[in-house]
Amino acid sequence: MASQGDYAVTSPSAILQKLCCKITGLPDDAVLPYYQLSLRIISSKFAPAIETDEFQVSEKIKRQLARKGREKDAAIFSELHRKLKAQGVLHNRWAVLHLLMTLSDTGIKRQPAPSFDSSIFNKGLPAYATSTPFHPTIRANNLTLSGSTILSGGSSGISSINSGLTNSTTPVAQSFIPGNAVVSVQNNRHEDKINQRQTVGTKSQTITNKNFESAVVPRTLGTVVSTKTPASRDKENTSFEIPENELLKDLMFAFQGIEGQWIKFNSAKDGYRIEYQAGIPKAVRQLISKLTECGWLYNKIKSYITSWSSDKAFGLVGQSFCAALHQELAEYYRFITVMEAQVQHEFDQGIGHVNGGLTLRRLAVWTFDPLVRLKVLAALVDVCKGKKGGALASAIYSYMQHGDPYVRSLIRHTLTMVFQPIYATLVRWIYDGELEDTYHEFFVASDPTVNNDKLWNDKYSLRKTMIPTCLSIEQARRILLTGKSINFLRQVCEDRTATTGREAAMDLDISQAETMFTQDVNSAFQQMIDTVYKETSRNLLDVFHSKYKFLDHLKAMRRYLLLGQGDFIRHLMDLLEEDLAKPASNLYLHNLTGILEMAIRATNAQYDDSDTLKRLDVRLLEVSPGDTGWDVFSLDYHVDGPIKTVFTPESMILYLRVFNFLWRAKRMEYILAMIWKNQISYAKSLKSIPELNKILHQCHILGAEMVHFIQQVQYYINFEVLECSWDELLTKVHGAEDLDHIIAAHQVFQDTVISRCLLDEKSRAILTQLRTIFDLIIQFQTAQHQFYESAELEVAFRDKFEKMKEKHTEEGDWAVTEVEVVEEQKRKEEFLNTVIPSTWAQLTVLSQSYQDMVQQFLVMLTCHPDVNLRFLSFRLDFNENYKARAPEQFNSPLMYQRTKKVTK
Repeated sequence: MASQGDYAVTSPSAILQKLCCKITGLPDDAVLPYYQLSLRIISSKFAPAIETDEFQVSEKIKRQLARKGREKDAAIFSELHRKLKAQGVLHNRWAVLHLLMTLSDTGIKRQPAPSFDSSIFNKGLPAYATSTPFHPTIRANNLTLSGSTILSGGSSGISSINSGLTNSTTPVAQSFIPGNAVVSVQNNRHEDKINQRQTVGTKSQTITNKNFESAVVPRTLGTVVSTKTPASRDKENTSFEIPENELLKDLMFAFQGIEGQWIKFNSAKDGYRIEYQAGIPKAVRQLISKLTECGWLYNKIKSYITSWSSDKAFGLVGQSFCAALHQELAEYYRFITVMEAQVQHEFDQGIGHVNGGLTLRRLAVWTFDPLVRLKVLAALVDVCKGKKGGALASAIYSYMQHGDPYVRSLIRHTLTMVFQPIYATLVRWIYDGELEDTYHEFFVASDPTVNNDKLWNDKYSLRKTMIPTCLSIEQARRILLTGKSINFLRQVCEDRTATTGREAAMDLDISQAETMFTQDVNSAFQQMIDTVYKETSRNLLDVFHSKYKFLDHLKAMRRYLLLGQGDFIRHLMDLLEEDLAKPASNLYLHNLTGILEMAIRATNAQYDDSDTLKRLDVRLLEVSPGDTGWDVFSLDYHVDGPIKTVFTPESMILYLRVFNFLWRAKRMEYILAMIWKNQISYAKSLKSIPELNKILHQCHILGAEMVHFIQQVQYYINFEVLECSWDELLTKVHGAEDLDHIIAAHQVFQDTVISRCLLDEKSRAILTQLRTIFDLIIQFQTAQHQFYESAELEVAFRDKFEKMKEKHTEEGDWAVTEVEVVEEQKRKEEFLNTVIPSTWAQLTVLSQSYQDMVQQFLVMLTCHPDVNLRFLSFRLDFNENYKARAPEQFNSPLMYQRTKKVTK
């Protein structure tokens, strides 16, 4: 066994002392300060912030050797370092290299009483910081060993004050690097600091003018010794200087928002100011003013946290933001704790600032990173004032695209915490349809007063102000539709099929919130949204089509309300002709319902689904004075359940308006068919009265014009409007990705039909003109019917007179008497002089009115913004008959200008 003496020789402390002697070349009695410094460095708990620190130290050593002209030694060192790494014996090579570099970098002259150069321990804290999340690192300071106080008369005032001799070393300062470990701060921290400041203030000794003149005092860092008396100073008291330890003490208080003995907070100027009576040079005052910016920023951030943390209405996002700020301030507290420990240690031991001690200049270097961090946090506080929820997250995200990686890492860490409640709410919404948003900070809003029948259209909506800017409008819409589809399936369709992938999504860590604002480099969030959206929408559409037969109901609308079932509509008109010709007040709903059932059983409509036929019904519109049954009759289709989401009450009213228009147009076609039939029939029966040929010819001409007009209008309505729009609707419905696409396609279909059928506001005048033409057709039917009745009666009278003559002749009597001949002649003259002229005048006026109305209608169509209606005008006047009658109206400059504007 090794003896105790052997152990003393081979102990780590003895080896370290020998190593110091070997490196410095000093004897054992003179190497004591370096031995203590080495012991201090080795016993410190520090670790490199990044894995390349060993490389950085080795490179620094080689650069120092190269600058001294020792390139050969640098090469030898590089080879030895390579072999050391290859052996793998030492695990903490960085510390060993750092120790060797520190000891060899002192520049010591081999003298019995060494004087230390100030460059030995001027490293301070590192001027860089790691990104959040962080790896806490404690870097060892090159601490100073106090020696004899020496005043260099020719110095520039850069050396530090030595207030005593000591072999103790100062605590190691720690850089302000964000870490997972948070230093706990007592609630009564400010009160303790104030009491501590008062205690320290009583211990501090002020160097008076008398003492300063009689004593030799070294200059402090950044200060200038003044020999002016109090009477000679003009604005500032510079006849004595405040010790730098006192100023450092006050700065520690100012860093925490507490007033010190010399540094006070000026609320009027919103900043820290140095006492007017303090004997501090101007340069030092400026340096202190820059350092107190940390305290001012700290106050701003702390007041924001205090004012909003207790406000429950601030919401979860706001509370998360306050928690992130508090976490950053905890790192700031740790920095202050290290600084305070070093200042207090030096103050208690009376150590001056020789070489490695804490000075204002070193403090300015060490506060660089905390200051940058506080500035960023203060900027976030300013931009987030008055905001909450998604708006607050958007405000913070606006700083994400920052060029400084240090700032970007801080913003990213803050955003991760802020987006966590938003992400948690979003996941519950898209997988379960549950919306837990007590403080209205999520971008999906719910109205609890809306019933289930209006759930899809009215209950849920987007709060556009709460949509985070990292999400696109399309993403927000898909998120809204996904949760809305789940609620629609469960509450309206009574389908509780679980969403695919729900269990896996619920097991994901909440840290996945980061994927929301890093979509430029990570597509995980977009893939999740797309997958859930497509799966949920597909389930909803399957239920909508299979269980509730949406397409069947849509086709029923086309067949019955849009008159697509031709045989049924024609037979229904035949059955209703007699009843609808009556005044509207004489109609009875149950009679019309019975006629509807008869029309269904007599046509192909009987083969439709029973559920569809049960929904078909008769509806009477509001009766106005003078209305007939044709004016108030309408078919109706009852909808309920989920399909009511598409066929809303508003859309059903539009269907009724279109049906009323189509029913009128169909009636005109029906009337003109009856007119033509009567013309053909009466043209043969009235040949016996040649005086009627002129009137019959006029009736045929006017009837032909009307038939052409109605046929072209019907063709336009049935094919260019209804069939084309219907084909587009079916294409969109079959290709729809969600229910909103179906609703939108259906609305476009209805809007197209409404506008092209002249039922919108901008076509009101043209529709009025068209209805006037329809009324003229009805008047023509009435006039012709009356004429045919009179002519038929005249034919009957003449046939009767001829039969009477034949009968008298057969009886052997005179065929007619003179009196009978006179009476017959008188009756004929009365017919020819009354009925024919009046009928001719009526038809002439009617024909002229019709032509004028059609001509005006064509002019209005030509100026219509819809190109399809302009093409209708060309088809109605294909031979330019109406244009030839009034070319000035069709070729007027005003009309040309209107057409040009519409074309543009």
